[in-house]
Amino acid sequence: MTSEELKNRTKHYSLSIINLVEKLPITAASKIVAYQIAKSGTSVGANYRAVCRARSDKEFIAKMEIVLEEADETLFWLEIIKEKNWIEKATVDSVWKEGNELTAIFVSSLKTVKSKI
Repeated sequence: MTSEELKNRTKHYSLSIINLVEKLPITAASKIVAYQIAKSGTSVGANYRAVCRARSDKEFIAKMEIVLEEADETLFWLEIIKEKNWIEKATVDSVWKEGNELTAIFVSSLKTVKSKI
């Protein structure tokens, strides 16, 4: 997968997170979770773009670790949403699956670059 394809994929992931947030019920607890997942979920794509501008392997690793951290946090919030039954299971599972696949790609990229240095 090229960096351009991954940029598009992470952007679409951000949009799917926004769409999911817009379906959440309006309660005190869900507002907090909505804010958190909106931040972490959209941060995946935004920070991946920064990875693409890395000027060295060390900078790539540092930036990619931020992307990985945000992706993992987003998976956590998706698990909370699912366990609270705030949104239908199929919708959450679809977004979670994409987040999990992206996380695997990021981990693989990090391992590859770390093995070079």
